[in-house]
Amino acid sequence: MSDDHCATGGDGPDTKSRDALVPAAEQAGPPYAECVLCREPTEYPESYRGITLCPVCAWQEAQRTACSG
Repeated sequence: MSDDHCATGGDGPDTKSRDALVPAAEQAGPPYAECVLCREPTEYPESYRGITLCPVCAWQEAQRTACSG
């Protein structure tokens, strides 16, 4: 029995699932704006005007504002 996945450099069928876990900002594309809270890349281009939040900080901010009634 041989380990074919080692001979091919490890680029087997798991490559697509790993690519799905990489955030969009880390994949090839235009430069993305930083989150104003945590400095992580956002889904917005650098040319976007206004407050830019990453998905995590946007969700946390929505939780804060929803409970501050």
